[in-house]
Amino acid sequence: MGYSSVRGGLDAIEHAERLIDLTVVDSPHQVELPQVRDHLQLLLDQVMGEGGVYDPDLGALAVKQAEGDPIEASFLLRAYRTTLPRLGYSFPSTGRALRVMRRISSAFRDIPGGQVLGTTRDYTQRLLDFSLTSRREPSTLIAPLVDAPAAGEFPLVIDGLRDEGLAAPAPVRQHDEEPFDITREPMRFPATRAGRLQVLARGETGAMLSLAYAGLRGYGGAHGYVAELRSGDLPVMISHPVTGNPVRIGWVPVTECYQVVGGQASLQEGERHDYDLGYGIVTGRNERKAISMSILDGSLRKREKSTQPLEDEEYVMYHIDAIEAMGFVEHLKLPHYVGFTASLQRTSRVRELAQAARSRG
Repeated sequence: MGYSSVRGGLDAIEHAERLIDLTVVDSPHQVELPQVRDHLQLLLDQVMGEGGVYDPDLGALAVKQAEGDPIEASFLLRAYRTTLPRLGYSFPSTGRALRVMRRISSAFRDIPGGQVLGTTRDYTQRLLDFSLTSRREPSTLIAPLVDAPAAGEFPLVIDGLRDEGLAAPAPVRQHDEEPFDITREPMRFPATRAGRLQVLARGETGAMLSLAYAGLRGYGGAHGYVAELRSGDLPVMISHPVTGNPVRIGWVPVTECYQVVGGQASLQEGERHDYDLGYGIVTGRNERKAISMSILDGSLRKREKSTQPLEDEEYVMYHIDAIEAMGFVEHLKLPHYVGFTASLQRTSRVRELAQAARSRG
């Protein structure tokens, strides 16, 4: 009986896989990978960021294979990432080297270098555009775009607060300090800030948005302000294999957010500043996640005793990872016959004992 049951299960699984092939692979109206890569950029950026692999071609393949499910696509990328060799390490990069394409501040009206709106839907009407149902010619801009500004033309807004002593200075990292790597080391609590930021950077956008919203409603740190939100291309620098000199091998698009919160104790030991800082950086264009990350980072950096859930490292960091959450929730679809049968037996035994007690009474 056991053998027959197993074979029947395998047959069902094979047929289920074949149904996927009929839907995704053998469909007469397939979505081509260039279409995913060129027309679903925001979905692609989210999947690559949460999957921990920046490769638009692989990201497009994962999205197509997962039928547009971003969590499943991120899972595919993370699984593939574990098969890749590690060829080397890049030098640390800073947002000051960012080739800025968009840059705004909601905390200040006038900032050094000015506000650059760039590509955004923040000011468009949220109405369905039915003209997209038919092919149309590319529209022309009213005015030509200015040349992309060079890196370094936009000083960080937060530097102005630091220069005036209103915000804590940037932490200094020792050059001989080995960086934490969440892909090779298990997370332990209390976590280092490097480890915490890595977990947040790979967190699921929707989960982080939900927790950040809860924080703004009073379940975490105080309501902050976006001192600066910027997006652009960050240089990737490595050591030249022959000369040993730093060389740029490419650019990675990122979104960076600095959140300031006022009127709280300093995050630096033994000091006090008027404003604390929350930081978020993610690959690609994903402003919603970058802002959410900065809010959660600000909440998790608090050192005072608190019962707020968003100031609990374990609560936040374990519940924003989509791969962990998906695995634990969706495993409920798998067979639990033995466990539930045992539960039924216990329930029946308890009812029998209760009935016997009532009869004696």
